[in-house]
Amino acid sequence: MDETSARVDSWVWAVRLIKSRSLATAACRAGHVRVNGEKVKAAQPVRVGDEVRVREAGFDRIVTVKRILVKRVGAPVAAESYTDNTPPPPPREEVALAPMRDRGAGRPTKRERRDLEKLRGRDEA
Repeated sequence: MDETSARVDSWVWAVRLIKSRSLATAACRAGHVRVNGEKVKAAQPVRVGDEVRVREAGFDRIVTVKRILVKRVGAPVAAESYTDNTPPPPPREEVALAPMRDRGAGRPTKRERRDLEKLRGRDEA
């Protein structure tokens, strides 16, 4: 690879979007990293102008590559290496809280399980 591109796992780690290089590789393997809308493997090259999406804590972090880095740098330099296009998170009031079962209530019934899956948006039907 030349200096106009870098491995996506190395770049994501170098600009401090993910804490460690091994976590960046694992995120690529799990499909949590996308380049220009496509799921990528860790060795996929990233170039200036590419859009990189990193899924973290249930939300996508969307950045556009401005500069190629392969070595980890300080936070101010790393922040200059990309343009952050991430939309602001929704207000806490709008985020639905996970339903909690009473302690000792046992396993959910089939109807309760279906209702929970429908609430979470995993409705199969």
